[in-house]
Amino acid sequence: MREHGSRNSVPYRRSLYPPREPSAQFVLEVPGGHQLYAEESGKVDGVPVVVLHGGPGGGCSPAMRRFFDPNHYRSILFDQRGCGRSVPHASVDNNTTHDLIADIELLREHLGIERWYVFGGSWGATLALLYAQAHPSRVQGIILRGVFLMMQTELDWFYNGGVARFWPEEWERFTALIPMEERGDMIAAYRRRLFGPDRAEQVRYARAWAAWESNLAALESHGRSSGGSGEYARAFSRIENHYFSNLGWIEEGQILDQVSRLKGIPGYIVQGRYDMICPPVSAWTLNQAWPDSELRSVRTAGHALSEPGITAELVAVMEELKEVEHTNA
Repeated sequence: MREHGSRNSVPYRRSLYPPREPSAQFVLEVPGGHQLYAEESGKVDGVPVVVLHGGPGGGCSPAMRRFFDPNHYRSILFDQRGCGRSVPHASVDNNTTHDLIADIELLREHLGIERWYVFGGSWGATLALLYAQAHPSRVQGIILRGVFLMMQTELDWFYNGGVARFWPEEWERFTALIPMEERGDMIAAYRRRLFGPDRAEQVRYARAWAAWESNLAALESHGRSSGGSGEYARAFSRIENHYFSNLGWIEEGQILDQVSRLKGIPGYIVQGRYDMICPPVSAWTLNQAWPDSELRSVRTAGHALSEPGITAELVAVMEELKEVEHTNA
């Protein structure tokens, strides 16, 4: 494992590239009645990299384009089922991990790409690993941030009191909306309200669910989040709760049990040392099980993609990969 700061002598770029508009935008129709928003940026014939956003239900953002040199990479972003600019909005019908894996492969085929890098954080890291295990021949490399393995221990940490020991005041806000007798299973308690008949109640609980996560994402918070707009929070919280209620439709420990499917695929794991949402033990365990991976721990960072140390290390990884490709050419 290499700690952030141990490579200061290496002159790789560590700042985001300037903002830019996508070079192409389109809608991809997928089975089950969903239409996915997708976009491309950068070099038309560049090295392809697909970006998998977090959540589930978080949607992609313009800032995600900025991690990639537009003169080298062809970056592909898309909103997963039910969120962002994809429709139907906030829908959990025909919305499972297996559907998303199939969507990624359909997107690759649609764009005529043979192999690509897969870049994802948090839930996006989960999805990146599962996609690579399902389609290893299509993956050139995997770049991860804030590893989440969709395990019960991780969900218990975040939703059943583990992280509350560090953030008791935020935990109090999150649990205050739930009757005492239901607090033993916060995911189930919120599910009943996020999918209840009253839309106003859905939004109220959605904003509380989203705020709980948002307020713990960054090492330094500049004020308490309200959970975002009602429509964003409703999609994010319903989809995320839907996935967690079903344990991602995978077996407990599946990603680690099937890590041999990643043999030969280089992996770069960037992990905040003080990540309250996805604790470093998951990244460390994955790195120990995956010989082709490298773990880079950022000492002064939490979970968020926007954390300065996380941003710098991810940009540096993508810069290093340019050199690797040049050497192998």
